[in-house]
Amino acid sequence: MRETVLVVDDEPRIRRLVEMALGDRGYRVLTAPSAEEAGELLGREAVDVVVTDLQLPGRSGLDLLADTRRRHPAVPVILITAFGTVESAVEAIKSGAFDYVLKPFRMEELESLVERALDARPDAAPGEAGRDAADPDAVDGVVARSDAMRRVVALAGQVADAPSTVLITGETGVGKEVIAQLLHRRSARRDRAFVTVNCAAIPGELLEAELFGAARGAYTGSVKDRPGKLEIADGGTLFLDEIGDMPLALQPKLLRVLQEGTVERLGSHVSRTVDVRVVAATHQDLPRLVREGRFREDLYYRVHVIPIHIPPLRDRPEDVEALARHTLGAIGERLGVRATLSSPAMAQLRGHRWPGNVRELRNVLERAVLLSGGGVIGSLDLPAGAGGPVAAGPAGQVVSLSDAVATAERAAIKAALERTGDNKAQAARLLGISVRTLFYKLEKLGLQ
Repeated sequence: MRETVLVVDDEPRIRRLVEMALGDRGYRVLTAPSAEEAGELLGREAVDVVVTDLQLPGRSGLDLLADTRRRHPAVPVILITAFGTVESAVEAIKSGAFDYVLKPFRMEELESLVERALDARPDAAPGEAGRDAADPDAVDGVVARSDAMRRVVALAGQVADAPSTVLITGETGVGKEVIAQLLHRRSARRDRAFVTVNCAAIPGELLEAELFGAARGAYTGSVKDRPGKLEIADGGTLFLDEIGDMPLALQPKLLRVLQEGTVERLGSHVSRTVDVRVVAATHQDLPRLVREGRFREDLYYRVHVIPIHIPPLRDRPEDVEALARHTLGAIGERLGVRATLSSPAMAQLRGHRWPGNVRELRNVLERAVLLSGGGVIGSLDLPAGAGGPVAAGPAGQVVSLSDAVATAERAAIKAALERTGDNKAQAARLLGISVRTLFYKLEKLGLQ
């Protein structure tokens, strides 16, 4: 099932250009020239993302944002704005908009924002605090059957409203951002912005401008003042993912924000006061990085005020079955199919070590749904190396692991391409990989 994007702009040319660009990426695109017509479409169509101009005839994009937040809180809203209304866009983000893009914008920039907005959606809308009626193993949107995860959720609930910095630790893929979002949802800041910055995904020379913003002329090509994520998160929560990868030279500036609550944009000496609750996360051993001189000791103690550790999935096997059922329901709803796991398949999932944790489990289940086409997923539908069957050649001869992986990848890619009508961008999204990686695998596996 294709994701639907609603594009709202009073300029027919912009609506058409965005419609064509997003349509080529595999999205179903609806358009509207006004907030009033957009509201009617939202009332009768299932929309996954709204992209709206800030300045509209009649009711504004901010009015549409407020309506969408009230009637469809799980639908992210991206704003298109001119330079003169950047401050309004920033305030809108503090009130719940996902992000904004400045006119004139590159279509690749908007496409990237839409993709990020879709990826940031929870698998299911969070319930009220306590057990979710639809899923007895979900606590406020977090699947927690094991005692270990229930303790994590309980601790998050205890400290959610405190202004203190939280450090979430755990292996890659355990769900650190899920707990960060839980902290935000249970805090008094829940109606303000939840802003994410991945310190490992942004080159060091760009991370400072991303966090602190930049004044006009701060660097080549900087022709406008631009607020950073710290300003955008004012009044809300800033989630600093993989803080252990933050460059050492940038760490004193973050320390000053945590100590004094002030921000200076790159190239400016004007201090701006911000009220931000910082939640940091890392899979690295920060005390070891401190000993090695790669992380400041004073910053470590500033972010380590309230530690929350998420154990790996292999240490809480009770959660595997609950997560599998919860994730299958979300995947089935998104792909428009109904899928369940056979008892042998579930037993194999419980017996797997899950080095990639919850993220690996989610990818395995999505590929299994694609391979099986829905219905009951059996052992043979599970990819080799993920609790599935041992790959064998002629007469039962065991083949190499690389050959088994290639066979599983080839089958999953073929199934994804068939389901999306050979749309590479949509197939990559289903497979949980980038389009560039998909093209690389197509060539490597001889599927071009």
